[in-house]
Amino acid sequence: MDKKNALRAGAVAAGTTLMMLLMSSPALALTRDDGDDPAPKLEVVETLGLFVAAPLVLFLVITGLVMVLDKSKKA
Repeated sequence: MDKKNALRAGAVAAGTTLMMLLMSSPALALTRDDGDDPAPKLEVVETLGLFVAAPLVLFLVITGLVMVLDKSKKA
């Protein structure tokens, strides 16, 4: 009886997922909405600075603060 219930549950889940995928509409990101005001494009240097350099600097600052302010006793 367990296999039958598992198969039934799997079939219902698969059918529900398939129906949700078939009935969902695309995002239509190519059409502009009212009030849509995109920012100017970032240059390569700005993008690298924002998404690579800034997180690395922030990580290093946090790591340095944790190491300097560590109160645990050294072994």
